[in-house]
Formats: sequence, C-alpha cells, structure tokens
Amino acid sequence: MIVEKRNWLEMLPGMKSIFVPLLLLMSGLPVRGVGQESLVNLQHLQHLTERISFAGDSVDIVHVYANYPNYEWVDAKESGPEGIACVDDAGRAAVVYLRHYELTKNKQSLERAKALLKFVLKMQAADGEFYNFIYADHSINKNGTTSYKSFGWWAARGVWCTALGYRIFRLVDPRFALQLKRAVEKAIPHAEKLLYKYGEARTLHGFKVPKWLLFESASDASTELLFGLNEYYSATRQARVKTLITKLAEGMMLMQDGDATKFPYGLHRSWETIWHMWGNGQTQALAQAGKLLTNKKMIASAEREAQGWYSRLLILGFKKEIDCADTSKAMTYEQIAYGVRPVAVGLVRLYEATGKKEYLKMAGLACSWFFGNNSLQQQMYDSSTGVCFDGITDSTKVNKNSGAESTIEALHSVLEVGRFPEAKKYLNYRRVRSGTKSNYLYGVFENSSGNQVTLALDIKKSKLMVFEEEKSKEFLKRLL
Repeated sequence: MIVEKRNWLEMLPGMKSIFVPLLLLMSGLPVRGVGQESLVNLQHLQHLTERISFAGDSVDIVHVYANYPNYEWVDAKESGPEGIACVDDAGRAAVVYLRHYELTKNKQSLERAKALLKFVLKMQAADGEFYNFIYADHSINKNGTTSYKSFGWWAARGVWCTALGYRIFRLVDPRFALQLKRAVEKAIPHAEKLLYKYGEARTLHGFKVPKWLLFESASDASTELLFGLNEYYSATRQARVKTLITKLAEGMMLMQDGDATKFPYGLHRSWETIWHMWGNGQTQALAQAGKLLTNKKMIASAEREAQGWYSRLLILGFKKEIDCADTSKAMTYEQIAYGVRPVAVGLVRLYEATGKKEYLKMAGLACSWFFGNNSLQQQMYDSSTGVCFDGITDSTKVNKNSGAESTIEALHSVLEVGRFPEAKKYLNYRRVRSGTKSNYLYGVFENSSGNQVTLALDIKKSKLMVFEEEKSKEFLKRLL
C-alpha cells in the first residue's frame, strides 16, 4: 500500500484501538543555500535584540514578536498584558550564542550571550525563583500568569542558560562565571524540593504519572531543567546534581509507553496522558544525561523514542498533539520550530551518545522541515536573512510572522545539525511517498537531483533501517 496524503493515525497499528555566517554577514556576503559553509544566520535574532539599561546595568533583551512583512517589534498580550521581552526567549537565545561561540570561537557571540545572561540574572529573585517578562518601561511584570515569580518553565530556562554559561565562562571570564554559578546554586534547592515526592505516582486512564517532575507531571518542562543540570554537572561533578539528574530522568522515563511495535510507540508523554511535539525534549535530555553519567538505561529510553516514535513522525508527517488515552483528539496543526528542535537536536545528542549514524541521518531529515520538507512544501527558515516563520497554521496557511521563539529554535536546530555532513546532506530532501507493506512502515525522501534515501521500520522485528541511494532502490524493489 502506497500512501501519499492520509491521516497518519490510520497507518499506526493499534492506534485506533487505544558559524561562519556571522563573519560573512560582517563582510556583507549573504548566507544562502544548504550547500554553503554554514546555515546559521544570526541577523534576524540581532534585529529582535535591544540593548537597554535595566536594574542598574546594560543588558540585552529579545523582543517577543515581529510581524510580517516589516518585522517590527510587537508586544506579547495573549495572557493579558505580558510585556516586550522575557527570560524564556533571552535564556534560549543565550544558549544559541553560547553554543555558537563554543563551536566557532566567535567572540561576538560570547559577548551577546553575556549581555543576555546579565538580563536573566537580573530576573532571578533573591530566593532563586525567576520572573519572566518586563514591560515597555523596563519594569518587571511580577503578577502576570506568564511572569509571576515561580520555579516552572522560565525558571527551567534560566537554569539552563546560566548553567551552560557557567560551564563556558569559567574558562574565559571567571568573575562573570561566579555570578552564573551563584544563580544556579540559588535555584538548585527548588529543584531538590521536587524530589520530596520522589517515588510517588498516580494512574490516569491506565498511564503512570509521576509526581516529582515540574507541575507534578510536566515531563516537557522538566527537560529544559535537565538540560541545565546536565551542563552544571559537567562543570562541577557535584553529587547532589547527579542525584537530581538521575531522579528527574527516572520520572521522565516513567512517562514513556510502548515501543516500536506497540502504541504509543515509545514516546515520552509531555504531561499526564498528553503528548505534544513542542518542547518535548526528553530524547535530547536523556541522551545527553546518559552519555554524561554513562547510564545505559537513559540512552536506551532515548533510543526507544527515536526508533518507535520519531521514525513515525518522519515517515508519516509531524503532528502537534495526541492524547494517548483518547487518540480521537489528535491534532496535526499548528506545527512550529519549537516542535522540530527537540526531534532534530535530540537525534544529534543520541548519535553523540551511541555513535550510530542512522540518528544523524534522521536528524537531517527532521531538520529538513525548515527547508521545505513539510506538509506545505514551504521553506520556513531563510538562511540569507535568519528569518524563521512562526509556523504552519493549518493545511493551507503559513504564519509568516517571525518572533523570538521560532527564530531561536530554528537557529539552535541548524547550528547543531549542520555540524555533521551526514546530517546536513539531507536538509534539502523531501518526503515523496510513504506506506506500509510486508510488515514495513517506510518513507522515501528525495532531493531535486533525484538522490534517494528510505527510512524503514520493520514493525514485526522492531528494527529501524536507513537505506541510501542504490540500497534504497533495491529495498523498494524487493518491497514493492
């Protein structure tokens, strides 16, 4: 059976039943197609960035939204008056700049990371929790539902960027690194409080739900906290941080169900019984933690999701959300960059943990979403400008606005995937057909030159395979 366009839930058995670019920019040369030295163009992110005086210091902020076609700054107002900039975006932008510096030694990226981190530091309260937004007058939004002082999403990102910042700045700027270290140390007791409920779980519609993650089941938000703890442990080797990593990872793994042959195919649920693609970075976090701690169980959990679930996303098309307890509520749209990065970078981290190159190839295919391998065959990220559209709204429409989150998540994806020729070569491939036959679930991808790769999952044997060029054609000939 060959399937071109079809609701892919129907194809899942049992589903129904249950760095160089910145230098080029400075020289006036554009950074264009997939074949160029690097696809990372920081120009639009810099357009969204503003240097301000804040809390007695000079810091950088990243404006939340910018609307097509002129991309002028727009305030956030979805949940009442939120503000012009937030820790959520500044923290993630700092991560991108820090990684760009680490990979390219570009000192301007290090300086930009520092200016953003100074903003994040100012947004941490004395007790170690974080506020999120500032208003146009540069005062802190202390009461908004997306900004109040807490230890949740924005605090997790605050820990992530300050911990990574500490790991990198301790080698180049020890005095600033000490400030970042103090910020992480103030936050760690809040993470340790999560473990007061370690081992406690409830059952919801037949699914286990641990109580010691953020918000008592938010595996998604907890991944971004784990990113930070991984970085901090890498730099400090503190035993208490290792304990935090290990026990939070256990909670994430408790949120995993099924395997390559059994629904829900090894995915890690995001919250309670819900899986959503955005921000669901468990494979990325677990692969990184597993490599760091030499923990085979964590790496195996990441592989289980990659083989059983990520393979299906690549073969059958990305989704927004499903309820594992009621698949009739599945949603395909909206699809956004923040959904692609966890898959693409997660597969890179899994390669780094295992050395298995099929994960690099899958990472390239995942990241190709930005370059036209999506339901609308629309290029979402423009490497000549650094603009990434805010998402595919539905089966006919692209949201051409380009705010902070989309820009940052796209840059993070292409920065990490573009490091590896084995992954980068697939960025201009597109899925041309997919189907099921003889116990195989398969997807065929081609580029404009006719080069071909097939991703195939043997559902009976629970085996994932990648066939390139002639081997792909031979496999399809035998199969069809």
